[in-house]
Amino acid sequence: MEFVKGIDESKKQALEVAEEAREKEWHHPSFLAQLFAGKCDWNLIYPYPEQTPEDKKTGDEFLDKLEKFLRENLNPDEVDRTGEMPKHVLDGLAKLGCFAMKIPPTYGGLGLSQVNYNRAIQLVSSYCGSTAVWLSAHQSIGVPQPLLLFGTEEQKKKYLPRFAKGEISAFALTEPEVGSDPAKMKTTAMPVENGNYYLLNGEKLWCTNGPVADIMVVMAQTPMTVDGKEKKKITAFIVEKTMPGVESTHRCRFMGLNGIQNGLMRFKDVKVPKENIIWGLGQGLKLALVTLNTGRLTIPAAACGAAKWCLNVSRIWAKEREQWGAPIGHHDAIAYKIASMAATTFAMESVTWLTSRLADLKKTDIRLEAAMSKLFCTEAIWRIIDDTVQIRGGRGYETADSLRGRGEKGIPVERAMRDLRINLIIEGTSEIMRLFISREAMDQHLKFIFPLLNPKIKPAEKIKILFAAIKYYTLWYPKQWMVWKNTPASVVMPRELQGHANYVEKTARKLARNLFQVIMRYQAGLEKRERVLFRLVNIGCDLFGIAASCSRAAMLHAKNPSDQGPVELANLLSREAERRINRQFHGLFKNDDRLGYKLSRDVLEGKYAWLEEGVILQAY
Repeated sequence: MEFVKGIDESKKQALEVAEEAREKEWHHPSFLAQLFAGKCDWNLIYPYPEQTPEDKKTGDEFLDKLEKFLRENLNPDEVDRTGEMPKHVLDGLAKLGCFAMKIPPTYGGLGLSQVNYNRAIQLVSSYCGSTAVWLSAHQSIGVPQPLLLFGTEEQKKKYLPRFAKGEISAFALTEPEVGSDPAKMKTTAMPVENGNYYLLNGEKLWCTNGPVADIMVVMAQTPMTVDGKEKKKITAFIVEKTMPGVESTHRCRFMGLNGIQNGLMRFKDVKVPKENIIWGLGQGLKLALVTLNTGRLTIPAAACGAAKWCLNVSRIWAKEREQWGAPIGHHDAIAYKIASMAATTFAMESVTWLTSRLADLKKTDIRLEAAMSKLFCTEAIWRIIDDTVQIRGGRGYETADSLRGRGEKGIPVERAMRDLRINLIIEGTSEIMRLFISREAMDQHLKFIFPLLNPKIKPAEKIKILFAAIKYYTLWYPKQWMVWKNTPASVVMPRELQGHANYVEKTARKLARNLFQVIMRYQAGLEKRERVLFRLVNIGCDLFGIAASCSRAAMLHAKNPSDQGPVELANLLSREAERRINRQFHGLFKNDDRLGYKLSRDVLEGKYAWLEEGVILQAY
């Protein structure tokens, strides 16, 4: 990426680091990667991949025990009020195996599939968001997941059984001055004693489970020799809290999720043996990105649990509460909110269980699907909880304790809203998700463009690449205008959904050619046109929602043709999504982006400081 011109050095360095860390090869097909390339490969998602009966039985038995334990032992409002997770709850969860759900039985764990693990997170999140975070931060991105993917057998034997006994893990990447820009990471690990140990120094912020973690993955800059030059690369280390120099210096408090343990971790001359390096020197950032491919899937599952809870609360209240002589659910404004909430919840489930099942089958590359599931479901649940608060009115804004204090049901809608807001931020903000997805979506085009712009590539090689590109696009681009093609005959949809399936098929080609046109139009300046890229990602996101919903509805309808419910839900979701898609296409080249950007610069430079007058401003 050093050949990209027109950007400052620090941003160029950040792009280089990110580009080096990303997975460059596609070893398995991806539905979304092909969708952005103009091909809707229904074979990857149709028939809808169901959980096997045996695996479902295993999950059902575990979920029954987990639900019983939570109902009898955990008071979510008390956790929210006190900010503490009771020890007997953590001990009970450990006894159930909840801190080893994905760890194979060989190492003492439950060995649950991704689907069953996500079902467990869905269940817990519908009851207590803080508890869900304790479990998911520990094994979705904490030590167990990267160890299972990249750990040596010695590392697995040493650490995985400890988690089966209830020890807690954490993941330490973010720093006080570094969010999504790893090039600026300041934590270092320097080799000592002939490279047998590394001295770890630095701070990590917002480390979920950090203050109570027994073991954590810590990312640090390590010196390496690359092409004869010494460079700093990010390496992942297993660090135990008993190592001298490990300190939790501050517990962070947030808008919601009051029961989680999240803090500022400090490492001062922590002596870590080289055997605690996961995967190898310089592989840390890539390890983090690969780990997140499946780790992110717990967030959509948690969002689904919350969505189901919101739908239940809204449905019951909309039937009970009467205004102007009828239940509020019979009034058009509220009725449509309820309908849209149900259709969106169905779509969230369709996307989540599709991607989770694909993760178990291991026949597809799900890096795009996982990121898109996270984006789709987190933005959807924020709309749903907002509507839930609105439907409940003043009772949605009032705390559960206050409601109970005056004799009403203590329904914690207010707590749910506070707990759910973080989903748009953690494990990649919505903005970072869109940038990640857009980069992966452009991969088929950038493999031609990058070499042509790279001054290190010899002219003769560039000529060969240029002719290969001309040959490819001479065939590929005209195909993207062939909008007459419909869904293959092998994809059997209920009549009400056939048009939506055809829409995905045709719109995939429109998306592909518009992505190509955007790249050609803006070229090196495209990295500054984030809103344009975001619109393309939004289109892909909604197409994914339509395709997954229609595939699942077709499966459910085939099982029970007399039940039109799934078809109606997918139909409404698809209609709403198609209207959003059409607006996004319209805004690709006709928008107010330039005006908005100019105005924002003026605001930042103080031109509109007069808008801030007449209020009490404090110096923070």
